[in-house]
Amino acid sequence: MEEIVGRFSHAQPAHQTGAIAPTARTRVKRIPKRACYDRDAIYSILDTALVCHVGFAIGPQPYVIPTLHVRIADRLYVHGSAASRMLGAAAEGTPLAVTVTHIDGLVLARSAFHHSVNYRSVVILGAATLIGDPADKLVVMKGLIDHVAPGRWEHIRHPNEKELAATSVLSIPIVEASAKLRSGDPLDDEADYALPIWAGQIPIATNTLTPIFDARVDPSTPVPAHVREYRLPANRGARIT
Repeated sequence: MEEIVGRFSHAQPAHQTGAIAPTARTRVKRIPKRACYDRDAIYSILDTALVCHVGFAIGPQPYVIPTLHVRIADRLYVHGSAASRMLGAAAEGTPLAVTVTHIDGLVLARSAFHHSVNYRSVVILGAATLIGDPADKLVVMKGLIDHVAPGRWEHIRHPNEKELAATSVLSIPIVEASAKLRSGDPLDDEADYALPIWAGQIPIATNTLTPIFDARVDPSTPVPAHVREYRLPANRGARIT
């Protein structure tokens, strides 16, 4: 990611450290003990996810759109069609709410009330900046591709001038952000622990299966290592840049 970070005048050589100070909008009020404002923890949740959801409003109508993302230093980047309603609204300064959620397990309690899930989530609030320079757009697109499938960029045709013009890239500063996490066993009422009811956790993990050839690919085409050995972001280990 170093060459991507270095392309942007607004980006830092490396991300900031320490906590992200909560604001009135990002301070967790419901079960605040589950809140986390540590920057590295927030970045880890973002970096190990493939999809974020971007919320925005146009007039009285709210929208929430799922999209791919990549974090570079202290900013989150998303892209899409230049005709996209979400990207068009964001480029005009419409405030955004971006969320990422990992579900790590189901929590089955003795009572219906205390059933829950183990999760890690992040909320980012702010306004986006439209990236206009084609060279900057290109390196963000490389970052997106390599976030989804590391090494893929070196094996594909890169976007041409027409494709770059048809693509919008937004930069969202990670300034107002917070994480919320839950882990561990169910928390039942003390009196319910004596009930003869099974309780505990059902861990959830997402994994990939054997790659499937496109029907129009020559069957003799070798499967590249980055496909054959593919691992999801959550299974690649930490990446804090």
